[in-house]
Amino acid sequence: MRHFAEAETGDAPLPDDDDVTAFTATVVDATDDYIVLDGTYFYPEGGGQPADHGTLQWDGGSADVTDVQKEHGAVRHHIDNQEGELPEDGDEVRGRIDEGRRRTLRRMHTAQHVLSKVVLDVFGAQTAGNQIHTDRSRIDFEPADFSEEDVALIEDRTNTAIEQDLPVEKNEMDRAKAEEQTPEGRGLLDLIPDHVDPLRMVRIGDLDLCPCGGTHVDHTREVGRLRITNRTSKGADVDRIEFALEE
Repeated sequence: MRHFAEAETGDAPLPDDDDVTAFTATVVDATDDYIVLDGTYFYPEGGGQPADHGTLQWDGGSADVTDVQKEHGAVRHHIDNQEGELPEDGDEVRGRIDEGRRRTLRRMHTAQHVLSKVVLDVFGAQTAGNQIHTDRSRIDFEPADFSEEDVALIEDRTNTAIEQDLPVEKNEMDRAKAEEQTPEGRGLLDLIPDHVDPLRMVRIGDLDLCPCGGTHVDHTREVGRLRITNRTSKGADVDRIEFALEE
């Protein structure tokens, strides 16, 4: 893990910096509602993954980060429980991300990728949408009409893949190469604006490869065991699978 002294002011996260939870940065804008920095390791809500929580500290003050949103091209750290005066533009702040929450979200998001690829491989159903939470998550599949036996098979094969302790690599890739290598049915590349190039790609061993900006573990065994908790129909040919993780 990189600590305050090791993360230079204004560092931009590298593709595989998902384990960084402490850093320093410089204030670009500060209001009673939010603080904008010249660089951050806080994950802003997006891609079905909620924002990181944590704290910002500066000389003479601090605040809790309760939400992070990318708005008008800037990452806004929404704050609460402020102590002391607001920092001024150019002041240095120390950011610390809630490690427990980040770890759980990394595990959940990686589990979602594995489960999605298992369903695609076995049933030919694509991920139409997903939402990650710290205590539960869900994925919508299409076309799908899973039986109880299907759900049991999905859970078993997902856990088998996780237990293989596959490496999870996060790297940037030229868009043209990413479009060529991403398996059909993974990534919804047509929804990513054409100007986004290169793409951050998440590769899980020889199981899966798809574009994703979310945070992930480094090896699938860190995910733990997955348990499917519910299956519901969300309309014609769309099934929702909900799952939780065991420590």
